[in-house]
Amino acid sequence: MRILKVSDVYFPRVNGVSTSIETFRSDLLALGHEVFLTAPAYTAAADADTRITRVTSRPVPMDPEDRIMNWKALNSAVSRTGGEAVDVIHIHTPFLAHYAGLRLARARRIPVIATYHTLFEEYLHHYVPLLPRRLGRGVARRFSRSQCNQLDAIVAPSRAMRDALLAYGVSKRIEVLPTGLPAERFRPGDGMAFRQRHGIAADRPLLLFVGRAAHEKNIGFLIRMMPSVLRQHPDALLLVAGEGPALNSLQALAVHTGAASSIRFMGYFNRDTELQDCYRAADIFVFASLTETQGLVLLEAMAQGVPVVAIARMGTVDILAPELGCLHAPEQIEGFAAIVAGLLGNTQKRRLMGVEARDYAQRCWSSRVQAQRLVELYSSLRSGAAPD
Repeated sequence: MRILKVSDVYFPRVNGVSTSIETFRSDLLALGHEVFLTAPAYTAAADADTRITRVTSRPVPMDPEDRIMNWKALNSAVSRTGGEAVDVIHIHTPFLAHYAGLRLARARRIPVIATYHTLFEEYLHHYVPLLPRRLGRGVARRFSRSQCNQLDAIVAPSRAMRDALLAYGVSKRIEVLPTGLPAERFRPGDGMAFRQRHGIAADRPLLLFVGRAAHEKNIGFLIRMMPSVLRQHPDALLLVAGEGPALNSLQALAVHTGAASSIRFMGYFNRDTELQDCYRAADIFVFASLTETQGLVLLEAMAQGVPVVAIARMGTVDILAPELGCLHAPEQIEGFAAIVAGLLGNTQKRRLMGVEARDYAQRCWSSRVQAQRLVELYSSLRSGAAPD
């Protein structure tokens, strides 16, 4: 099968969408399918894989990490790849990529689907603060409903996202299909080496958050939690591994709480090397996002044998529900901090949870299985089969 993926974001831009695209792309290639990708150019460097086409782009105002592709160049690139007689078009973002992919699909009468990665109704007020939150939610819901109903099917990374789309009034086929973890994510990192490189004592209690430093990730909650944790574990350290538009305000908040010396902002790490070591170095992975559509970083931490403390909301519910290798925490700072502090004080429980977490991630979240399910979805659309 020949698949064209179109996205407004991809590596080197690090986020969950880029990770999902690359995970599925790698597994689909391994399963013997041809996968083409059209995405923005971030630098002048060319990709080693000739199946990736980069489109001239410019930074998004007030968010230079992201790019706006040139519309004419995007359509030209998509049309060239479409000339390879692709069997299905898979869109990954609701911006220019959506309209370019849809335009080609309709012109060539090719099935077109999209993965709904992001709950935009919870994001708009962070980036358009003058827009009333209620109005922003209504706009996001109408926009999402309109786009989704233009497609042949939608992939939702979690049951919660599927339910949200149904509530919006999306009438097209929706398949719940999480990304999963590739085999290399289970390769053990070197936690001690990471601690040594970054001057962190071997016995210092270490909490970790990995993800974009963005307002919607609720990292401020974790920062405000730290003074309560420090009352029981004065030497505890919180690492925030990621960059983004909220970084400066988060650093200022750390100072405001008086816990700045116990919070370290580390930036992005290479996913295949340093990030694996970073996960492995942690005693607990902490996560407080209320809008996550899946929460891949939770699975990545579990794959490294790190217990998770997180708020079970939206997509994280699917991962956390079995309560294997994780503890559910309340959406309240003192309650969350109490669970973290209690687990830091129980070495044996952390070790048992770490073993449980790794086993659960391996048994239930293989990316290859998810890729096979995606191929089945593609095939059913090509044949015109009805959903089960």
